[in-house]
Amino acid sequence: MAELSNQLMALTVLAYLAAMVCYAGEYAFGKRSRIGKAAARPARQLVGAGAPADAEVPDDVPVQPVSPPKPGRGEWSGRIAAVLNVLALVLHLGTLATRGIAADRMPWGNMYEYILSATFVGSAVWVGVLLRRPALRHLGLFSSLALVVLLGAAALVAYTPVGPLVPALHSYWFIVHVSTVIISSGIFLIGAVPALMFVIKNGYDEGRRSFPYTLGKRVPTPAAVLERLTFRLHAFAFPLFTFGALIAGPLWAEASWGRYWGWDPKEVWAFISWIVYAAYLHARATPSVKRTVATWIALFGFVTMLMNLFGVNLFFEGLHSYANAGD
Repeated sequence: MAELSNQLMALTVLAYLAAMVCYAGEYAFGKRSRIGKAAARPARQLVGAGAPADAEVPDDVPVQPVSPPKPGRGEWSGRIAAVLNVLALVLHLGTLATRGIAADRMPWGNMYEYILSATFVGSAVWVGVLLRRPALRHLGLFSSLALVVLLGAAALVAYTPVGPLVPALHSYWFIVHVSTVIISSGIFLIGAVPALMFVIKNGYDEGRRSFPYTLGKRVPTPAAVLERLTFRLHAFAFPLFTFGALIAGPLWAEASWGRYWGWDPKEVWAFISWIVYAAYLHARATPSVKRTVATWIALFGFVTMLMNLFGVNLFFEGLHSYANAGD
């Protein structure tokens, strides 16, 4: 099972990579506003010339359905990317399931498994967004890029052979605490994608033509829609992260180490991430704060999450040093 998990992991990365290439094909070669126009196009229009676009259709006037345009090569590339994305998600689930069966436990006992689990949640959230809002498909290029980079880092930097848990992790809090943090981290991961694209798109709309704002030229989704999606994802993830990191975590620490808080590096950086994301939600709810400023705070929050995941695990020693746990 452990070897099968490793093989599925390689196939998962390849599937996400193939999806990323196809997303890039639609982004680069598709018609810039095809997705956006298809989402906004009315279901029917008046017959005859000279009728205003927003005119009401009287009951006694014949109407003719508007036939959707034939999909071009760019849109076909996007559709294939979506299918590959779903295939990658299934392979990702298989990687986690076989890893858990091989270890005879939940598959998040070390840094490698944590990244596998958090990226799986992120991928599942993205597929959910894709199914609910197909017009946002162009964001798949950046979400799949993030998944490929993180999974590649997991395989190259954090890989750990299957093994039992360290004694400190034998507790029911292992499931409660770690699972909620993993779920919130995966949502924060996907939340960072529309946040970044909002900054780029909004900058392009304001007349900035330097890189990376030039990428906003081919983003059909209005900046306001990207910003609202950013807020909704972060607003959903923040309570989960609060419970997992600042409630369940200290309770487990008291049961295991006899204290609720010890300023361990992992605890400190989790608290920093919580402060930054709380600051984002507060800024987002404050009318005097520009949405771009609030969104930059959200992006900084994701940077602190990456620091907590990679920097703390690899470069700091503490009671949470489980980067290679399971040996």
